[in-house]
Amino acid sequence: MGAEVCRAVMADEELELVAAVDPLHDGTQLDSIAATLGSELVIADHPEALTKAGAKVAVDFTVAEAAFGNIKWCLSNGVHVVVGTTGLTPAQLDELRALQSKESKANLFIAPNFAIGAVLMMEFARQAARFLPDAEIIELHHPGKKDAPSGTAIKTVEGISEARKSKGTADESSEVLPGARGAEKDGVHVHSVRLPGLVAHQEVIFGGTGQTLSIRHDSTDRTSFMPGVLLAIKKIGPLDGVTIGLEHVLDLGL
Repeated sequence: MGAEVCRAVMADEELELVAAVDPLHDGTQLDSIAATLGSELVIADHPEALTKAGAKVAVDFTVAEAAFGNIKWCLSNGVHVVVGTTGLTPAQLDELRALQSKESKANLFIAPNFAIGAVLMMEFARQAARFLPDAEIIELHHPGKKDAPSGTAIKTVEGISEARKSKGTADESSEVLPGARGAEKDGVHVHSVRLPGLVAHQEVIFGGTGQTLSIRHDSTDRTSFMPGVLLAIKKIGPLDGVTIGLEHVLDLGL
């Protein structure tokens, strides 16, 4: 994802890539691992490279353990930060909100999914839940994904829970194999699939009297996330504080 972001920023006429940070590739020519069309940037091992290069916005696609420290550093040093890393805990988010309120020079933008189609899928699911409260989610990702269920699935459950008028039909089934019904949050069962060949996929299935409704989104390539990442980079400056969800910078008209 870091390589994809570098390529997308370099290809955008309104943006300039001024630094790249990855402790595992310190001192490596960026172009050698990201194919960034002849970039002369050398990867650094510490976020200080961002301020030295005059970066206004940092983008973090790492893992939760690293992202938390990266975000704190950016907020404390006046660098806006766009985050695609999932797995941050509620307590960590509360700490980041408190830090951001003190370090008002920089804003924080977090999205569980930067694919615009995925945001539409979540919004359509929210709308459907008003009329069809019974729902289950199947999310599918590559086996390298660290968290299960995905941040997108959790955010989808939250939207369904907020929108529906009842909790739906009681589940009377019993598990012959433990975990057969998946995880459960707010009465919505979530099933996580991790297989080679997958990128990021999610299906929300609603059931009603004599009918079902399926809403599905598929990211078949990581480039699907880049239009949303670029939009967040361009929109984060005027935002105030901590923003969670790409829908806040999209004119959904809903």
